[in-house]
Amino acid sequence: MIDKTIRLGDVATYVNGYAFKPSDRGEVGLPIIRIQDLTGNAYDLGFYDGEYPKRIEINNGDILISWSASLGVYVWNRGKALLNQHIFKVVFDKANVDKDYFVYAIKYNLGVMESKAHGATMKHIVKKDFDNTLIPYPSLDEQKSIAQKLDLVSRVIIRRQQELDKLDELVKARFVEMIESTDTAPTRMGDIATYINGYAFKPAQWEDSGYPIIRIQNLNDTNAPYNYYSGNLADKYLIHNGDVLVSWATHLEAYIWKGKEAWLNQHIFKVVFDKIEVDKTYFVYACEEALRQAFRNAHGFKPTMEHIKKADFDAAIVRLPNIQTQKEFATFVEQIDKSKFVVQKALDEAQLLFDSLMQKYFG
Repeated sequence: MIDKTIRLGDVATYVNGYAFKPSDRGEVGLPIIRIQDLTGNAYDLGFYDGEYPKRIEINNGDILISWSASLGVYVWNRGKALLNQHIFKVVFDKANVDKDYFVYAIKYNLGVMESKAHGATMKHIVKKDFDNTLIPYPSLDEQKSIAQKLDLVSRVIIRRQQELDKLDELVKARFVEMIESTDTAPTRMGDIATYINGYAFKPAQWEDSGYPIIRIQNLNDTNAPYNYYSGNLADKYLIHNGDVLVSWATHLEAYIWKGKEAWLNQHIFKVVFDKIEVDKTYFVYACEEALRQAFRNAHGFKPTMEHIKKADFDAAIVRLPNIQTQKEFATFVEQIDKSKFVVQKALDEAQLLFDSLMQKYFG
C-alpha cells in the first residue's frame, strides 16, 4: 500500500499542441502529429515547412497524452515532429518521477476517466480535472521496480498477441495460395447465395427478455450489451448457431454465428446457401475480398463511413475452388483455431495479471 500521493499537475508541465490549419499541411517539412497518427487510424500524414514554436517539437522518448476524442498515452519514437492540438507533451520539470512508472499511472487513470465519460459523443479531459488527479508517489526506486514488473507482463502480452497475429497471417497466406492455384472461373457473390437483411428494430421495441437482438456491435465486441425482443417476426430474421452473417455498414466483415437463437438487426445479412455448394468457412474468407470490392465501387479508395450497396456486393466476384479443396481449407482453419485458443488463453491470463497489478499499484 502506497500512502504518499501527488497531483499530476505537480509532476510535470503539459504542453498542448498547436492548432494547425488544413492550409498548413503540405508535403514537405516536419510531420504534423494528430491523434489519429498516434492511434494508427490515419490515412494521410501532413507536413509543415515553416517557423514554429519550439515547445511543440517532439523527439524520440517524449511522452504524449491525447486528451480529446481518443484518450491515450504514448512514448514517441518516430523522430522529430510537430504536435497538433488536443495532445499534451509531458515536460518533467517538477517532480522526481520515473517515466515508465508515469506512463502506467496515466494509462490507468485515463481508463478510469474514459469509463466515466462512457456514452459521451466526444470524450475529452478538462485540464483542471487532469491536474488535480492524484497518483501514488512512492520512492524513485520503488517506481522503477513497479514499472519493471509491469514491463515484464506487458512483454508477455505483446508476444502472445504477435503469436495470434502470425497465426492469422498463416491462414490468410494459405487462402491466397489456394486462390492463386485454382483455375475455376470467377463467381459473382449474388450467384452464390441469398442475402437477407436484418429487421429494422426501433429502440422502442427493445425489451429486457425474449430473444437477443444481434447488432453489429454485438458481433465485434463480445462484451457489448444485448437488447431483447419477445414478439413475433418472420423466421427469416431469426439466426441459429452456425449461420453465416455479413455486416455491411460501419464495420465490413463476415462471421459464423456461434450462439443461441437470436433476432438479426438491420445492416447485417444472413446468408442462405441455396444456389451452389460452398463451405461456410471458405465463404467467410472469400467474403472479405468481396466486401472490399463492393466498398471500392461505392466510395473509391477514400476512407469514408464504411457501408456498401447490395448491388455492389452481389456484383463482386470471388474464386471458388472445388468443394473438396474448400473443405481442406476449412480443416486447416480449424487446426489453426485450436492453436489460437491455447494462445488466447495464455493472453487472457497475462492480461488478467496485468490488470490486477495496475489495480494494486494505482487503484
